Amino acid sequence: MRPRLSVRTLKRLLFAGAAVGGVGAVIVTVVPEVASRFHPSGSVMAFEDQRKQMYNPLPPRKDILKSLEEEEFDILVIGGGATGTGVALDAVTRGLKTSLVEKFDFASGTSSRSTKLIHGGVRYLQKAIFNLDIEQYRMVKESLTERANLLNIAPHLASSFPIMLPVYKWWQLPYYWAGIKMYDVVAGRQVLKPSYILSKTKALELFPMLKKDKLVGALVYYDGQHDDARMNVSLAITAVRYGASVANYTEVVSLLKTTDDDGKERVTGAHVKDRLSGREWDIKAKCVINATGPYTDRIRTLGKENIKKICQPSSGVHVVLPDYYSPESMGLLDPSTSDGRVIFFLPWQKVTVAGTTDRPCDVSDYPQPSEDEIQFILKEIRNYLSPDVEVRRGDVLSAWSGIRPLVSDPNKSDTQSIARNHIIEVADNKLITIAGGKWTTYRSMAEETVDRAVIACGLQPAQKCCTKGLLLDGAHGWSPTLFIRLVQDFGVENQVAQHLAATYGDKSFKVAKMCNLTGKRWPVLGKRLHEEYAYIEGEVKYAVREYACRAVDVLARRTRLAFTNVFAAKEALPRIVDIMAQELGWSEERKKEELEHADLFLRREMGLDIKQTSDVRLNFSKDEINQYVKRFKSLDYQNKGFITINDLRRYFKKIGERVSEDQLHDILSEVDLNRNAQVDLGEFLQLMNAIKLGRVSNSRFAMAAQSCVDESEVKAIPVERSGGGV
Repeated sequence: MRPRLSVRTLKRLLFAGAAVGGVGAVIVTVVPEVASRFHPSGSVMAFEDQRKQMYNPLPPRKDILKSLEEEEFDILVIGGGATGTGVALDAVTRGLKTSLVEKFDFASGTSSRSTKLIHGGVRYLQKAIFNLDIEQYRMVKESLTERANLLNIAPHLASSFPIMLPVYKWWQLPYYWAGIKMYDVVAGRQVLKPSYILSKTKALELFPMLKKDKLVGALVYYDGQHDDARMNVSLAITAVRYGASVANYTEVVSLLKTTDDDGKERVTGAHVKDRLSGREWDIKAKCVINATGPYTDRIRTLGKENIKKICQPSSGVHVVLPDYYSPESMGLLDPSTSDGRVIFFLPWQKVTVAGTTDRPCDVSDYPQPSEDEIQFILKEIRNYLSPDVEVRRGDVLSAWSGIRPLVSDPNKSDTQSIARNHIIEVADNKLITIAGGKWTTYRSMAEETVDRAVIACGLQPAQKCCTKGLLLDGAHGWSPTLFIRLVQDFGVENQVAQHLAATYGDKSFKVAKMCNLTGKRWPVLGKRLHEEYAYIEGEVKYAVREYACRAVDVLARRTRLAFTNVFAAKEALPRIVDIMAQELGWSEERKKEELEHADLFLRREMGLDIKQTSDVRLNFSKDEINQYVKRFKSLDYQNKGFITINDLRRYFKKIGERVSEDQLHDILSEVDLNRNAQVDLGEFLQLMNAIKLGRVSNSRFAMAAQSCVDESEVKAIPVERSGGGV
C-alpha cells in the first residue's frame, strides 16, 4: 500500500527550496487536485511562481490606493482586524477580486489586545456540559479544530503552551480532571498534548511562585499561544501577496447605494477617506462585507438607519508584569475569581500577562484601562501566588483595554453568559455583516462569510475555500533552527535572532539585511531600540515596507514594545521616529506630530498616565503630612524638589551599607510611578498612603526616608510604620 502524503508534508516539500539563501530545486510529482489549493486560479503552481509570489517585494501603499480608486472589485471588506483580513485572504485565494480598508492600522483594535491564547474555551465546554448547550459544544469543537490549523499555518508565530490549574481542595481534583480530560476528548486527534496531573511537590517545582498553603496538586493542559498583532499583520500581508488591495488608514465615510432592476436599494461600495492625506474617493464593489468588530452597528447604520443593534461591546483589561512573576514556559489559570470569572496568568514576550476583566462598555477609538480593573487583577493574582512574592502596583509595566465584539442576547444581562460565537447577517440591501466570534475561529468565520457572500451577491469564485492549511507569510521556509543561521550568517545576538525568527519566520533574513553595522566586535548587526528588549532598528525599516505609517504602528503592532513595557516604549520612541522619518521623508514638523501622537497613545491607552490620574485619596492629618514632608526633604539632597538615585546612593554610603546599582534602581522604582528616574513629593506621599492602608510592606525606600530624619523622630516613630524594614 502506497503511503499517503499529508497536506502539511506536501507543503513542506513544495516550499523547501524557497527558503532564503537556499539553493537547488525540489522535483516532485504533485496531484493536481491537491496542488490547486495553493493557487487562486485552481491550476498547478510552478515552484518558481510560488517563490516569486511569496518573496517578491510588496507593492507600495500608493499603488494600492491607486488600485482602490481605479478598479472595481468583487468584494470590499471593511475592517482590518483578524476577521476582516481573514475574509480578505479567503476571498482572494478563491480567485475573487478583493479589497480591504481599515480606519487605523491593521490589528489596531481588539485583535492586538487579546490574552494571546489560541484556545477552544475550557469555560465554554463547562457551560456546554452543565447546561446541555449544543451550541456551546459546537463552538468549542470548532475552536479546537481551528486551533490546530492556526498552529500549522503559522508555526513561527504560534505554538502549544502548557497552562497549570492549581487545586486547593481535594474534591476539586477529580472534578477539574474530568473537565480537562473532556477538553482533550473533544479535541480528538487534534489534541496538542495530553493533559496530566501533578503532585504538590511537582507543581511547586514547575511553578515555584505558587502559593503552597493548602495546595493539593495541579492539572496541566495545553492550548496555543501566539503574537496576536503579528498574526493579524501576517494575514493582511499574505492577502496582499495573493493579489488583494489592502489599505490601512483608509476610513469608510459612507456606503454607496444603487437601485437594482427590481427597484430595491443595494450597497455597491463605499466612499472612503485616506486619513493620512485627506483625499477622498469611491470604491466600487459587487459585495460589501462589514467586519468591523466593536464598530459593527456603526457600519450597519450607514446601510440602514434605525436598525436593532446586534453587538454588545465588552471591555477586557490586561496588565503586564515583569518576567519573574511566572516561569518561562508555564501559564496559570484561575478558574473562579472572586466575581466568578476566569483569569489567565501567562509568560509572553519575556514578560507576564495577566487578565482579563469583562464588563459592558461603550465603543471608543481609544479604550483605556482603569485603576479599579488593574487593582482587581492584582488582587486576584495575590490569591494564587506565594506570600513571598509581593504583587506590587509599581511593577505594572503596561496595561491595556480591548473591546470585545460580543453577540448580544436580550434575554441575558451579563457579558459573562454571552458566548463568543458569531452571527452573519445579510441585510435587504445586501450589506453582509460578520459579528462576534473570537481570534481562534477567524478562519472558519471568514469561510462561512464568503460562502454567504457568494450566494447573496451572485459572485463567481474560481474555486472553493482553500485557506485551511494555507501557510501564512513567513512560514514557508521557517524551521525551529532558523535563528542559528541568523546568528552565523549575519552576526546578530542569539536573543535577537530568536526574536526575529519567531516574528518574521523566513522573512527574518530580509529584516537582518536592513540592519546597520553596530560598530562593535559583537554583535555585528542588530542595534537594539531599547537595551532591555530584542527589538532592533532594522525592524522599523521593514515595518515601513509592511505599511506601517505612524510611529505608534511600530511601537504597538510591528513590535510589541508598547504592550510589554510602556516606559521602554517611551524611551525608544524618538529613535523610532528618526528612522521612520528617514524612510518616509518626514519633515521636522511631522516628526514632532508623531512624537506627540505616540506619547498620547502610550499615556491614554497603554496605562502610562493611570497612576497620575488615580482616584486614590490621601488620608493624612496635618501633622502626618508635615512629618512625611520632613522625611522627603531628608533624602532630597540640595533641596531639588525630587529624589534621585544619587540621593539614595549618598544615603546608603552614609550609613555604611553596600548596595549594588541594580538594587538602587529597584529601590527607586518602588516609588517612581512616572518612571522618570526621580521621585517627587506626590509620589512619595502616595507610597506613605499605601503603607498606612496596608497595601505596601517591606519598602526599603520608606525605611531610608525614615532613617534619615533627626534622632528624636526616629525614636518617636517605630520602624514598623514604614513597612517593617528590609
